[in-house]
Amino acid sequence: MSKIWILALCASIALLSACSSGGGKKVTRLDANEVTDLSGSWNDTDSRLVAEEMINDCLGRPWYNDFAAQKGSVPTIVIGKVRNKSHEHIRVETFIKDIERALINSSKAEFVANANEREDLRNELADQQGNVTDETLKDAGMEIGADLMLTGTINSVIDQEGGEQVVFYQIDMELTDIQSHRKVWIGDKKIKKYMSQSSVKF
Repeated sequence: MSKIWILALCASIALLSACSSGGGKKVTRLDANEVTDLSGSWNDTDSRLVAEEMINDCLGRPWYNDFAAQKGSVPTIVIGKVRNKSHEHIRVETFIKDIERALINSSKAEFVANANEREDLRNELADQQGNVTDETLKDAGMEIGADLMLTGTINSVIDQEGGEQVVFYQIDMELTDIQSHRKVWIGDKKIKKYMSQSSVKF
């Protein structure tokens, strides 16, 4: 057998061995709260930490005690639009859910459904009319009106030179009195990430 055939046979065996033993995916489960940065892009950790810090800052400012003293109750808040103006696709819905969770768990504010959720709830309320028993029928016009609306934006700036890249995120949030349109709180959170050539995609 010639040397060429021997080399070809060895190469084929090595290739088949690699495909059968190392070609599959390896999956490792991680703690959901563990910080994991693979691409350097906005991720679940950024969303969760920003939401928690924003709400803690918001409810810890002087406006909160002033509101409680004037109204004699905790504020009722609704989430408005949180706009993504950054360079990348960010699942704003996940960020909003993190804000809702932080608000509810704070026990310092009541929380009502946002515009999209209210539409679904009102459709369900309308569907109950004439279709459910009198004992379980829910009355219209019993919604709780929000005192304040929380809105925000996510912006980003990229600084890149050679194989190095810095991504800067700025998240701005505002809490506005729905009746007077007076802004009672403005907060911001900044995140800066450095990436070397091994993690920057070109």
